[in-house]
Amino acid sequence: MSDSALDVLAIAAHRDDVEITCGGTIIRLVDQGEKVGVLDLTEGEMGTRGTAKERQRDSEKSAKIMGLYWRGNLGLPDAGVEVTRENKLKIARVIRQFKPRLVVLPYWVQRHPDHLYAMQLGYDACFLAGLKKLQLEGEPHRPYKIIYSSSFRDVRHSFFVDITDQFERKLEAVRAYRSQFDGSAQSKEIFKPGVDIFEFMTISAAQYGHMVGVKYAEVFSIKENILIDNPADMPVRSI
Repeated sequence: MSDSALDVLAIAAHRDDVEITCGGTIIRLVDQGEKVGVLDLTEGEMGTRGTAKERQRDSEKSAKIMGLYWRGNLGLPDAGVEVTRENKLKIARVIRQFKPRLVVLPYWVQRHPDHLYAMQLGYDACFLAGLKKLQLEGEPHRPYKIIYSSSFRDVRHSFFVDITDQFERKLEAVRAYRSQFDGSAQSKEIFKPGVDIFEFMTISAAQYGHMVGVKYAEVFSIKENILIDNPADMPVRSI
């Protein structure tokens, strides 16, 4: 691992989760000069398609496309992620090492247990990493903001991010996962049964974009209220 600080750290259960749910925003942050890292909790060895080694190769290609500063993997068991203190501390070590100001987590309602537990582990790790008396390597650090990727969730989203300029690179980053999405009939059963993942992402991003007057967007939720400096400068028009 590099000792340099990150501005943003996205945490997800599996390789390709970040790309699919919030890859456009990750790329936009990189475009804006932020140092962005991704921490995958598992190697994806339980996936229907592809081996852990193949998914590692795919994730490295995707990381280059997105312009990530760092990508790591905790090697937790796929389909066996558990909410334990040990796992929380593993993530807290990464947070202390890279000191991100912003952490991106999966949405807090999930069908896949690994996704749900990734959120719970990440949230608790952000708190633990800031405890001064915690017996853990590194200087205490607590991220300023946690946001939750709520794309594809039927919820009231807190805010939208315009990814129009980044959308094609988002698709390219997902295409890097050849072990998962090769256009075959079998690959259409992985993310959403019977649906082409690229068509699904395109339609969803276009729908979100339409809601805020841009071509493509991704959506996020937060647990806090939003403070506006000048309401007249809010970008989405009311009428």
